Amino acid sequence: MSSHSSRQAAIDPCALSDLRNLIPPLTSEAHKGQAGRVGIVGGSADYSGAPFFAAMTSMRLGCDMSFNICSPDAGHVIKTYSPDLIVMTLLGQEKNDEQLKDVLRPILGRLHALVVGPGLGRDKHMQTAGRIAIQLAKSQQLPIVVDADGLWLLSNEPNLLMGYNNAILTPNVVEFGRLCDALNVDRSNPDTDDAVVALSKQFGCTILQKGKVDRISNGKQVLHVDAPGSLKRCGGQGDILSGSLGTFIAWAQVSPYKDRIEAERRPLLAAFGAALIARASSRKAFERKKRSMLAHDAIDEVGNAYEE
Repeated sequence: MSSHSSRQAAIDPCALSDLRNLIPPLTSEAHKGQAGRVGIVGGSADYSGAPFFAAMTSMRLGCDMSFNICSPDAGHVIKTYSPDLIVMTLLGQEKNDEQLKDVLRPILGRLHALVVGPGLGRDKHMQTAGRIAIQLAKSQQLPIVVDADGLWLLSNEPNLLMGYNNAILTPNVVEFGRLCDALNVDRSNPDTDDAVVALSKQFGCTILQKGKVDRISNGKQVLHVDAPGSLKRCGGQGDILSGSLGTFIAWAQVSPYKDRIEAERRPLLAAFGAALIARASSRKAFERKKRSMLAHDAIDEVGNAYEE
């Protein structure tokens, strides 16, 4: 363990310096919501943990408010996990497309960022909800993070998000393969940046390709994150990443220093920051818990990871 935690990663100093411009300062003049309002679309009959992990991480990192938009099956359970979250049980089989649009539109209008996918599931009604949420977010120019079964949706309907540069996709190795196959992107050289750059260009948005080394590209630039994380690959760590990313991209909307950074680079830097936080928090949790580490242990370390 000592060799694992002591390995020094090469963190891009310029990217780290630029990232700081996307973080709003804490001031006594601020009011509730000014440090970010993040929405999580996910939580279905089979999955209540993933949306909770994402939403709680977004708050532990520092957004003021997190809205979990889910099905009643998941929402009644998630409400028992924490009183800090706002849980909206709006998704389900009883609503048609127009009704979903009517209930989601005003909620999305309150947000600074939307995360689609944690615990979404592949049921046709929940996939429809994910599709409508993405369409509405695009119409409102809202930053969108897509993870988990939101990526399943995109692998089947890639045109849904194509050309929207205010989005970030966070695929693991399997999800990345599906997306590449959907758009005929060559991934025969997995140890290079070729595929992530090509996929980013095809979608027209930022891609955070998770792996031993996280590769992040907006089609023009590539950042690598190889900081040590946890040796325990428990479930929920991807949700910690997407929740962190929700906060970082929300901060990029509200920071008084955001104009120091070109708009097209902000999603890239937000993804860079989220990857660093996810790895550092899981490393710290593993140092404490070893093989017994679970996702909530890493969430408890998010604040410490940020201060590090």
